[in-house]
Amino acid sequence: MRNIISFSALTLLLLNCGGSVTAQDDEFLYDTFPPGFMWGQATSAYQVEGGWNEDGKGESIWDTWSHENLGGNIADGSNGDVACDSYHKYADDIKILKDLGVNFYRFSIAWARVIPTGRVADGVNQAGIDYYNRLIDGLLAEGIEPFVTLYHWDLPMGLEVTGGWLNDSIVDDFEDYSRVAFREFGDRVKYWLTFNEPHVFCLARWNYLSQNPFVEPPEKPYICAHNVVKAHALSFRLYDAEFRPTQNGTIGITLNTNWAAPKNPNNTDDQAASFRSMHFSFGWWANPIIRGEYPPIMRELVDRKSQEAGRNSSRLPSFDAQWTEIINGSTDFLGINHYSSHFVEYSNTSTWMDGDAEVKGSGDPSWEQNGIGWSIVPWGFRKLLTWMHEEYSYPIYVTENGYGGRGDEGLDDEPRVRYYRNYINEMLKSIKLDGADVRGYAAWSLIDNYEWELGYTARFGIHYLNYSDPNLTRIPKDSAISLTKIFADNGFPANESLLIV
Repeated sequence: MRNIISFSALTLLLLNCGGSVTAQDDEFLYDTFPPGFMWGQATSAYQVEGGWNEDGKGESIWDTWSHENLGGNIADGSNGDVACDSYHKYADDIKILKDLGVNFYRFSIAWARVIPTGRVADGVNQAGIDYYNRLIDGLLAEGIEPFVTLYHWDLPMGLEVTGGWLNDSIVDDFEDYSRVAFREFGDRVKYWLTFNEPHVFCLARWNYLSQNPFVEPPEKPYICAHNVVKAHALSFRLYDAEFRPTQNGTIGITLNTNWAAPKNPNNTDDQAASFRSMHFSFGWWANPIIRGEYPPIMRELVDRKSQEAGRNSSRLPSFDAQWTEIINGSTDFLGINHYSSHFVEYSNTSTWMDGDAEVKGSGDPSWEQNGIGWSIVPWGFRKLLTWMHEEYSYPIYVTENGYGGRGDEGLDDEPRVRYYRNYINEMLKSIKLDGADVRGYAAWSLIDNYEWELGYTARFGIHYLNYSDPNLTRIPKDSAISLTKIFADNGFPANESLLIV
């Protein structure tokens, strides 16, 4: 087990990786990525598939949440019943992937399409298995590796009604589901992700099908997280024991975070706030999976605040010796989804999560924002990747990175072109200048799709969809053309700089 970095050492790390950027750091780097670097695109099942109740598929929490639209929880009152109709148009998706020249396609399996109630004992849906077999085989026929996420937020309602991620029986249900997926698809799938962004879904109201799930004392996200870490670890150990010897694949988890830079990089309180923020977001998951325990700073603060509230036990659960052994080292790599960055400083805020971490976030009014109001901070991407490498020393795959535009966006998406070019270049700097072990990159998203509670009011795709067109034709935007060149060039060759005026 890797030693925990001392606070003094971490302070030096933050001084090097936080806040300010020198003019040299800001210069565009003309260079290429290492040989074998993988380029890809990403989607998720509920956001693109449609076919929500076809061929034996069960209902998911997102079917329920969007259909009920409680209190107008979906911006435009829409749902993913049809979405991009990839359930029927998956061949169209494969064609545009081939045109882009990608190495891999990251997509997710809809748990309820394969196991309608979520419980294997209730039956497996062969039609759902057949669909993913067609998609996987179609990708491989074009030389595209399937990079499969087992869980991207669409929990079967059969599990939600018995407590969902708050009921520890779901840990075994997820292991059973994993076994079906590995057995049916693992002979061809060599890249697996157990979960997508647990930090989002454990803190999301829709995960609990409640408008106000977080009442004092705030325990639910910690319980959810505890069960997710256990479920991930059992899935990993299952793959190790029963499938890796013959399938020779690799399995990890994808986490999400902003880079939390100290507001004043020379201020020790702000440095400490950055440390806490990163470990209450990314470390909450990475630390137990890699080191067998929650980050010590989380343990210290949540335990203390629980005691001060008069509780007999901490709101943050603990792993016993058996579970510590199971979860410790239970990943082959770390996936990262990243879109933006922010500054942090010390604050004794009453907001429950930031209150536990004792941080307050802010932006910079000079930062450009995307169409949905997220700050564009390319240098933060480099800082994050370098921090991940130095903190955890695991291979990294960027499994999502992209630009959110407004719903009326068309084919001319020059801000997205600039976003990708600048963020990918910062990733290149992290690899070439800082030594980060980043092995692949997936842009989000292949096509405009259903964007959760934003419905169809936001567009992340590099291919445009006119949702009123019954054919839902995939039309490349300028960003698709730009990424095709970056992928083909494997970055930004030195001779490209001669063409820039």
